[in-house]
Amino acid sequence: MAKKRDEKPRREVTKRQLSHWQQQRKKQRIVLSVGTFIIASVLVVIGVGWYVSHYQPLHQTVIKVNDVEFNMDYYIKMLRFHGKDQSVEYRYYLADKVVQRIEQDELIRQGAVKLGISVSDDEVKDELKSRELPLSRDYRDLVGVELLANKLLDNYFDEEVPQFAEQRHIMAMFVESESQAIEVRDRLEDGEDFGELAGELSLDSFSRAAKGDLDWHPQDILADVLATSVPGEHAFGAEVEVLSEPIYDEDKFKGVGYWLIEVLERDEEPDEAHVQAVLLGSEEEAQQVRSRLEAGEDFATLVEEYSQYEYSDEETGDLGWLSPGEMSSVFDEFVFNSELELETLSQPIRDDATLTKGGYWLVRVLGEDDNREIGEDDRDFLKAQVFNEWLSLLWDDPENQIDSYLDSEQKTWAVEQSMKG
Repeated sequence: MAKKRDEKPRREVTKRQLSHWQQQRKKQRIVLSVGTFIIASVLVVIGVGWYVSHYQPLHQTVIKVNDVEFNMDYYIKMLRFHGKDQSVEYRYYLADKVVQRIEQDELIRQGAVKLGISVSDDEVKDELKSRELPLSRDYRDLVGVELLANKLLDNYFDEEVPQFAEQRHIMAMFVESESQAIEVRDRLEDGEDFGELAGELSLDSFSRAAKGDLDWHPQDILADVLATSVPGEHAFGAEVEVLSEPIYDEDKFKGVGYWLIEVLERDEEPDEAHVQAVLLGSEEEAQQVRSRLEAGEDFATLVEEYSQYEYSDEETGDLGWLSPGEMSSVFDEFVFNSELELETLSQPIRDDATLTKGGYWLVRVLGEDDNREIGEDDRDFLKAQVFNEWLSLLWDDPENQIDSYLDSEQKTWAVEQSMKG
């Protein structure tokens, strides 16, 4: 007969032990609840911080054109686009220009709608795909306004530009002084080639690149091409094939000037020099002024009368203390020559890194036509002029409400965010 297994006595839980366990569990629940609350609080703080520092600023309206709003995120993306591969300093420079660009593009969109000109979403998407660009709003807007401007030029403003106009075909070159113009004119009269001399000597970039042959143009376009009305005014009143006398143009800029310099003081540690100087528009003028200085005339008087350097003291020509690199290389070469005696007046120093005004034109009219068809490039130029005039009217229209809410601190923040993309 099998033995009965001895049964262990059941362990009885006392009231005291039960109370102790219940207290422990209560403490655990309290600790867990507190821990959960702390973690949740930290997450809330982080979330609120992110919302306040990033989400909220990115979604606040910073530009408004009539009823269309642009937020900070859009502005940053435009900064990033227009400042691509550029330094943070350049993007600071762009900050205001990008605001204006956003406002202008929206004015074009809204103005085009009033003229019945639009671009479909499919046209924009097709163009973006062909250029392998993102389909985001910023890229859609950039490409869309470009397509819209082309439609305005080709389908609307084209009708406002004439097909025919009075035109002249001219040769022209621009030189620095009357004596040089007389010398060049004599060479032309002796049979030298106008194109070769213009390509070598003209100080106007357009006529130099074209070797003097400016082709056919209406008078107003000729003035815009050359940034002066002087040659056109002569050409539209001159006889064909007659070479002009030297024609003075006091306002035309050229990329050359001539310095007369005196070093008043020098400090070797650091390398600095106290300088007074006068900038003249031609070597001929510089020689004349130098002769007057050598004859004892007052430097300050001649500076006031002749100098074209706007950053010096207008009354004395004093440029203050300069370090190497602040001016051009030819300027530094004279000023920081250690063997140069102080207060030595330089010979005229030619500087191709500066701008001066004034010079002389030589013009020959090769052909005239009172009603010639305007070339494609000139018509594009005229259409662009009409487009810009229309755009100016949009800016000036009091019905267009344009607002920017960006302050300098926000622009700085936006630039910094644009560098992270």
